[in-house]
Amino acid sequence: MNRIKKAPLSEYLEALRIQRWDDHRYYHHSRINQSLHLISAASFVVAYAFLFVDPAIAALIAWGISMTSRQSGHFFFEPKGYDHVNRATHEHKEDIKVGYNLRRKVVLMALWAASPAVLWFSPDFLGLLDRETVESGFVRSLGMIWLFVGVGGLLFRTVHLFFLRDVTTGLVWAMKIMTDPFHDILLYWRSPLALLRGELIDPMDHAFEDGLDEADLDEPVDQPGATR
Repeated sequence: MNRIKKAPLSEYLEALRIQRWDDHRYYHHSRINQSLHLISAASFVVAYAFLFVDPAIAALIAWGISMTSRQSGHFFFEPKGYDHVNRATHEHKEDIKVGYNLRRKVVLMALWAASPAVLWFSPDFLGLLDRETVESGFVRSLGMIWLFVGVGGLLFRTVHLFFLRDVTTGLVWAMKIMTDPFHDILLYWRSPLALLRGELIDPMDHAFEDGLDEADLDEPVDQPGATR
């Protein structure tokens, strides 16, 4: 039987599609969480624009608005019980998550939250900041530190995935994270309207109509996507 071998780019794009789809169907059932992701995505797009003009301001927007709204959705509003759509426990979904699950997110957010205290006692952040940045003030210095935390978190997990899974999985995850804001806007722009109708949980009817079929949902795939 002849089989058509996919080109590397095709495999990469398919892996990206799967990570995005699994990220949505496993970890974004709450309409509040989806709506917070919409706010996060819009502010991330603004932060991306500032990244080319003022990186410190970009990081302040990304962490102060985008990440706080995004992660509060996961921590406080996303259901933690049994997932009847995917027939999986919360513990199982946390174990198979490619990127930052809730335990890893606690560590990342703790580093972010602790950085202002370190900066207060060490204005150059233990020698990481140059004199010009320090003299620009505490807020701008904090923005640069938050930029380092964000980039460091992305690179750390990407390289970590090189060893845990493979290079393709790591690179695909990194690309997914960087393009999530644009994808989330397309995916969740209707979520606030659903909330206004009183729908707190997405019924996920489309899970059986698009992407993976019902047989796929019975048994989780090996490489689900991850959120920020």
